[in-house]
Amino acid sequence: MHSNVTTLEVSKYLCAAEELGRKSGLRITMGDDFEEYVGITGRLPGKSPTYPSFRPDSSDLLPGKAFWIVGRDREGRVAHVQALRLDHLSNTDLAEHLGSLRAWFADPNLKAGPGSSSRCDAPTARNITGLVAYHGDIWLREDFRGRGLSTFIGRIAFGLAWANWAPDFIYALVSGWHIEKSVVDRYGYLHCEPHGSVLHLPAHGIDDDDWLVWLTRDELLKTLRASPPSAVPIAPSHNGQHRATLI
Repeated sequence: MHSNVTTLEVSKYLCAAEELGRKSGLRITMGDDFEEYVGITGRLPGKSPTYPSFRPDSSDLLPGKAFWIVGRDREGRVAHVQALRLDHLSNTDLAEHLGSLRAWFADPNLKAGPGSSSRCDAPTARNITGLVAYHGDIWLREDFRGRGLSTFIGRIAFGLAWANWAPDFIYALVSGWHIEKSVVDRYGYLHCEPHGSVLHLPAHGIDDDDWLVWLTRDELLKTLRASPPSAVPIAPSHNGQHRATLI
């Protein structure tokens, strides 16, 4: 099934998602200047550094092929970030793309550093080809947790990915606790497999064994046609420390 979703349907979906964020205290902006983006993420206390896949000194993040989303609280402070990029994998597959390190570096030989390695042992990754959107660098400030915003974060990313690219697949790479605590379910991902990215980048301080989570094109369309997610709006708390954590 390759059903189309109308521009009006996507617009309504995105407006509803944006309204949910606004009522929960998040004002959403987006952009494609990744120099600006890493400048923002590099100043967030407690957030792990943005990976090379979304750093312009490592990857080719051309306008129209990548964008970021930033949410600010009512005082204008950054409370949420995430980013997406599109890879053309028509002549390869996701397993090879991840294993070659090209998912993180435009030129791995120049940028990856000594001792770098990557492999993808998730079986389905061999079948993920075509226009493939990567969804990553997801972070939410701790005082915004517990408001149903995990759903909002995934769905606004899905809507914008469709509006920009209509990809054949959308995927993310997540640590095991996201699976254990069903965070990826709240994002809206339907499939998961372990060892999606076994990544060692000593020069970048990265040593991961992440799960692969994904949606197909038709599943993404079904999500966009579903009723927009809802959450109970709760005014941000400004007491105590705003320790930054993942969702």
